[in-house]
Amino acid sequence: MAPPAGRVRPGRYLAFFALIVVALYSLVFFTGDGKPTPKLGIDLQGGTRVTLTARTPDGAEPSREQLNQARQIIETRVNGIGVSGAEVVLDGQNVIITVPGEEGEQAKSLGRTAKLGFRKVITAQPAAAVPQQQGGQQQGEAGQPSGEPSATPDPPPTGGGSAPGAAPAQDPSPPPDSGNVQDEIAAEIQAAKEVRQNPALVPADPNDQAAMLAAQQAQQQAMAQLNCAAQDPLVGNDDPQLPLVTCNEDGSEKYVLGPVFLEGTQIEDASAGFNDQRGAWVVNLSFKSQGADTWADFTSNNINERAAFVLDTRVVSAPNITVAIPDGRTEITGQFGQQEAKNLADVLKYGSLPLSFSSSDATTVSATLGLASLEAGLIAGAIGIALVFIYCLFYYRMLGVLTVLSLILSGAIVYAVLVLLGRWIGFTLDLAGVAGFIVAIGVTADSFVVYFERLKDEMREGRTFRSAVPRGWVRARRTILASDAILFLAAAVLYALAVGEVKGFAFTLGMSTVLDLTVVFLVTHPLVALVAKSKRLSSPKLSGLGTVQRLGEQRRRATGRVGAAVKEA
Repeated sequence: MAPPAGRVRPGRYLAFFALIVVALYSLVFFTGDGKPTPKLGIDLQGGTRVTLTARTPDGAEPSREQLNQARQIIETRVNGIGVSGAEVVLDGQNVIITVPGEEGEQAKSLGRTAKLGFRKVITAQPAAAVPQQQGGQQQGEAGQPSGEPSATPDPPPTGGGSAPGAAPAQDPSPPPDSGNVQDEIAAEIQAAKEVRQNPALVPADPNDQAAMLAAQQAQQQAMAQLNCAAQDPLVGNDDPQLPLVTCNEDGSEKYVLGPVFLEGTQIEDASAGFNDQRGAWVVNLSFKSQGADTWADFTSNNINERAAFVLDTRVVSAPNITVAIPDGRTEITGQFGQQEAKNLADVLKYGSLPLSFSSSDATTVSATLGLASLEAGLIAGAIGIALVFIYCLFYYRMLGVLTVLSLILSGAIVYAVLVLLGRWIGFTLDLAGVAGFIVAIGVTADSFVVYFERLKDEMREGRTFRSAVPRGWVRARRTILASDAILFLAAAVLYALAVGEVKGFAFTLGMSTVLDLTVVFLVTHPLVALVAKSKRLSSPKLSGLGTVQRLGEQRRRATGRVGAAVKEA
């Protein structure tokens, strides 16, 4: 004969749950780094927050499509450099990069436009004044890998400068909500173009003496007006089809460059490597087939000329071409450190941004406030859980003990899942996530209450504790599934629509809801069934169900008296 609906074999369910716990903690302790601690967000361990403000050459507001594309590229760069737990979100016209821990320095270069172009050097001269800055990068060489012929650059002037792969120093820009910021930006860009991208800088006919003289005068005037230490309004906004007057990255040399003959979009791959022959870090480029052909043609037709590698309007390297490079394999060299070379390779590899951005506003976030808030939240949560435990023990007695045990086991699997998600998908726990877990504890406790009250309803109708368990479970199960399904759906919608910390709250709430069902089905219900089978544990005095049991007995007696009276009648 089949068992009544709702009957279970408690041992099997509890054994299956124990197997899940063993599997989870085996993964926690014996895979990855073996550290049983979850990854913490920026508010709990500190980190860096970088704010980038978009700017367009015509002064118009950037489209949402452009901002989303820029966010996706920056997010790809974040993933490419291996920064875990980072977050890239849009806030109006700003892109905000949040990096927890001590990896924030790597995020400061992620907002580079990374607009790379190869231009012919028309003329070059040392800058009148070289800004005294820390670090530096000088012009380097373009060539093939070690052991093959390579181009040799002229010796560069010495001088300090900004680190390659990092955003150049820029003056503070007006706040994005000021009155005519976009109009001012557009005017600034247009004024710079009129001087530094004048078509007359490079005459169409080199044999026209008058045009050559006018071009030389325009070149000298443009270079005289160019301040290498100031913010460059043309970053990300230069016209590749026009000549360009610009500086190298350390501000030690000024250049007049021809139009772009090879776009950076033709780069197939970029990687950082150590060149043993030069004893320095370099960036290795490989081109797509069309780009390799263009580079081969240029190097073969411009022997003893110079080519400039221009990244975001700044010359990264400007070597002499001494031999042709037929296969396109090229090195960018300079005074690179390992991290600087890797940063530059990453921004080139993962694509250029559709917008230019004003100078990065990098803020170091201390974990002190977050930890204080976490401590206060955990204390409040502990007090709340303690009150729930006391109430359950007082009101439900043995069933309250099962509630406490179920919540402890729920917390155990939640912790293991947090650790594993941190390793596998880089999930980081922040204050919003902690709030989601605290809310989920209330939801889990509510599921227990629904089940226990259904048991009491069955016993009030005259059934014994043992017979009430399977029947009450069938009725409670529907309610629990319905309420958890609604909560999970709400969490999923919130996760899809929200950004930032709210998304973390939604994720933890949804995950806890699923784990709540696991605990209720595999732990709570089987334990109640075991208690119901035990005469000692199910005694009215110990179970706390004496009152409803007496009401059930009175109901049975009353029903029996009514039945007897009906028969007599």
